[in-house]
Amino acid sequence: MKNRNDNLKRIIVDFKKLTPEILALLVEKYPDGYDDDQIISFRNQHNEIIEAVEVTTSDTKYLVKVSTKLAITMENYDEDDYEDFDNDDPEAVQDPEIADEDTEDDNE
Repeated sequence: MKNRNDNLKRIIVDFKKLTPEILALLVEKYPDGYDDDQIISFRNQHNEIIEAVEVTTSDTKYLVKVSTKLAITMENYDEDDYEDFDNDDPEAVQDPEIADEDTEDDNE
């Protein structure tokens, strides 16, 4: 028996290519963030191990690479932040500010 997901396009998405649409789907699927048991590990064409979380639309399975930036962006997600952007605009999702403890220590 064939799985209905067998015919989906499969796209690996890095944070730099994350769109408001994919971010919204991630937040909807993982409202409290994702756990280790929801992370998929696989090797890419360069034989590097990739960790990603999965989100699916009617025709595409997205594997979004796990990162600190992704976790922070999902945690601080507000739909209104993206209302002036197209759903498929990868420029809309900006890098979050990440506190760098080493930098803070240098300033003391």
